[in-house]
Amino acid sequence: MAAVAANPSATAEDPEPQREAVPGLESQRRQIENVESGRERPLRAGESWFLVEQHWYRQWEVYVQGGAQDSSTFPGCINNAKLFEDQINWCLKKGLVEGEDYVLLPSAAWHFLVGLYGLEQGQPPIERKVVELRGTQKVEVYPVELLLVQHSDMGTPHSAQFSQIDSIDLVLRTAREKFLVRPEKETRLWVKNSQGSFERLCNTRVTVLDAALKSGQLVVMETRSKDGTWPSTQPQAGNKASKEDEDFQGQPGICGLTNLGNTCFMNSALQCLSNVPQLTEYFLKNRYLEELNFCNPLGMKGEIAEAYADLVKQAWSGHHRSIVPQMFKTKVGHFASQFLGYQQHDSQELLSFLLDGLHEDLNRVKKKEYVELCDAAGRPDHEVAQEAWQNHKRRNDSVIVDTFHGLFKSTLVCPDCGNVSVTFDPFCYLSVPLPVSHKRVMEVFFVSMDPRRKPEQHRLVVPKKGKISDLCVALAKHTGVSPERMMVADVFSHRFYKIYQLEESLSGILDRDDIFIYEVSGRSAICENSREDVVLPIYLRERTPARDYNNSYYGLMLFGHPLLVSVPRDRLSWDSLYHILLYRLSRYVTRPSSDDEDDGDEKGAPVTSYPILADVAAKDSIPKPGHVAGGSSQNPGPEQAGPSSGVAGGSRAPVNNSPGPSHWPQRARRKHLFTLQTVNSNGTSDRSNFNEDTQAQPYIAIDWEPEMKKRYYNEVEAEGYVKHDCVGYVLKKAPVRLRECIELFTTMETLEKENPWFCPSCKQHQLATKKLDLWKLPETLIIHLKRFSYTRFSREKLDTLVEFPLRDLDFSEFVKPHNESAPELYKYDLIAVSNHYGGLRDGHYTTFACNKDSGQWHYFDDNSVSPVTENQIESKAAYVLFYQRQDVARRLHPQPDLSDPPAPPACGQPPNTEFMDVN
Repeated sequence: MAAVAANPSATAEDPEPQREAVPGLESQRRQIENVESGRERPLRAGESWFLVEQHWYRQWEVYVQGGAQDSSTFPGCINNAKLFEDQINWCLKKGLVEGEDYVLLPSAAWHFLVGLYGLEQGQPPIERKVVELRGTQKVEVYPVELLLVQHSDMGTPHSAQFSQIDSIDLVLRTAREKFLVRPEKETRLWVKNSQGSFERLCNTRVTVLDAALKSGQLVVMETRSKDGTWPSTQPQAGNKASKEDEDFQGQPGICGLTNLGNTCFMNSALQCLSNVPQLTEYFLKNRYLEELNFCNPLGMKGEIAEAYADLVKQAWSGHHRSIVPQMFKTKVGHFASQFLGYQQHDSQELLSFLLDGLHEDLNRVKKKEYVELCDAAGRPDHEVAQEAWQNHKRRNDSVIVDTFHGLFKSTLVCPDCGNVSVTFDPFCYLSVPLPVSHKRVMEVFFVSMDPRRKPEQHRLVVPKKGKISDLCVALAKHTGVSPERMMVADVFSHRFYKIYQLEESLSGILDRDDIFIYEVSGRSAICENSREDVVLPIYLRERTPARDYNNSYYGLMLFGHPLLVSVPRDRLSWDSLYHILLYRLSRYVTRPSSDDEDDGDEKGAPVTSYPILADVAAKDSIPKPGHVAGGSSQNPGPEQAGPSSGVAGGSRAPVNNSPGPSHWPQRARRKHLFTLQTVNSNGTSDRSNFNEDTQAQPYIAIDWEPEMKKRYYNEVEAEGYVKHDCVGYVLKKAPVRLRECIELFTTMETLEKENPWFCPSCKQHQLATKKLDLWKLPETLIIHLKRFSYTRFSREKLDTLVEFPLRDLDFSEFVKPHNESAPELYKYDLIAVSNHYGGLRDGHYTTFACNKDSGQWHYFDDNSVSPVTENQIESKAAYVLFYQRQDVARRLHPQPDLSDPPAPPACGQPPNTEFMDVN
């Protein structure tokens, strides 16, 4: 080219372009120095400029300014040799100065000169980028020089230069080229910081400047192992085990998850999600890498998506029998504090968090716009539904939306003005209620007035929203005792925690409460003054030596079951009460024989005919129904009582000015087995020592000396009870079909008082009627069976058997509108089930899942995996169901040609092999 420029007499036969195409010298000067494309052009970020050696450029200026193509001033080929340190690596010399060592030309001017004069053979062009630093545009003459190494060979660095506006993705691609990494291999980058530790370069779309990379920094490229793990996550001690896993080759996806401590709920949710074919393929084929959203304020900076991707790649590598999800557990706990620690949680709750986290981490919408929700306002449903879905997609567009999101129609009707509000809302899963029985089974103990009969345990079926009277009526059918002659009490820690009224609700009684129903005389008229029988609550206490230097003080401890005893009003004396109680305790208290009788035993109580306290005889002797024992419900320990408190009158005067207990004669004709004392509702102190209401009903305590109790009180017999035949009965729960649950979900309901709707027409909160209808179904439908019921007073798990189909679940009648020309849009096949065994406080989660490649069903129980048959999948433990639409299954597994090898069997059609039973 230089020869052509120097020889204007080149012939037409020359293979080079004709001389007429070469612009004149003045034209060349104007082209290089003009404002639009020459040296005077303003700098713009991202553009490329080129360095030209200062001496050559000055020579060229002399040449074009001379006005004649004199060969003596011709500059020749562009030669930048003086700018390089050497001619091997072609690195620029340090400290070069613009205007002294080089000039800068924009891309158009550079290519114009190279086209005319050429570039010295073997020399690379010195291209540099324009970068914007702190609002100033400048040409980056000296780019960032990074040292690239492989994780497997940290001692052999390779130098590479990058502009500050180059992306980290370019750094990664450069490293892959240098280390000859195959295209199918997955890689990631780490950078060594100034503290000597390594940090992940997660977002490959940011620039070198944004990543704050400096010249001389070490950048490590790590390649994922064939078993799906990253070498940096494997501890040194686990290298041997890792090599053994690499040698193991099993069916991809058939991989257990280690229980880290109450993490079976997490394992179950992960196994279900891992067996959703299109989602797993999305991660296995690395499509998620292009959609990671690191700047979403609602997301988790891509960390949840990457942690889940690591799990999927390991589970589907075929090189693991089981894996330890420790890193995933740590990430979940970091972003959702409710999952910190190792408490048991709900698999559906974790699933909800995980789907939302994956969606936000993979949301293709980088900046969410404000979208105003619009009501139907009389417009056609299809128009409003399309608008609602488009608005949803304007803010939410991810693989999770593509796979799991649907749309339902919500219709609210105001009961006052009749205003109808129609909205369309997206959903990620359906939480369907189970048809709930209106009956409840309660276990109670019936205590008869006949002392010879042991307490009877009964299992009663009562209305869930019933009253205490319903409980008595149900018991009356078993015992023949009139409900009016029953009193119901909650017994806790040897005392009456609460004595119920007949009109109180059964919802206040928990399943774990110990409920005793006592037979009394004339319960319905117990509060009428005309009745002569009253009811006294009786506690049992034992006197024990107190830890005190003064042996005259003793401790008193409650024991046994308390009683409600009917006493004739005319027999309200200590002596009469003693004999009545001795009769009621006769089944397990032995009467002393004549040989045991003596004169004046100090430990015996005096026999008197004095009445009990005046207020007891003067008013009803039944504690006010609905009374809850005061103080703590726990046994506060032994109380201190004086030695003269055998029959305590407290501060109350006996009837007819009879002498008080302290004035009673000390001589007794017969030994008593126990002493009697009035106490408070806790049964642990004399009422005179408490700040109780002086008008409150006194409780009576039977106090035993240890020797007397050991000799005459039969503890085994006292604790004995019999089971009524009804205890063996089991309330049969008829199975329900999944169809019934969906029908219940779409049934019209009235809003509760706690959740009213604000009617825009009435301008008031109304208890409107609400109805949900399915409008658009997702590719994969998650159905959550609401087995756990929580109310103010009770918590229970519904272990009803829900019958669900493994294939051909048809939603056509539930979807509005229904497209009859595409029935496959409404038919689903089961692909996974999350199971829950046990109750509310303790339980265990497992998974049934169909492998997308083999079509074989497997049972995942933490790190244990075993094949199962179809008839084992349906059980009372089914909690969350995963269904895949049939058209999606055909798209993922198209029908093969006759010449193709046979495709794997569909889910629900397992190959002929041996199976293990699921216990």
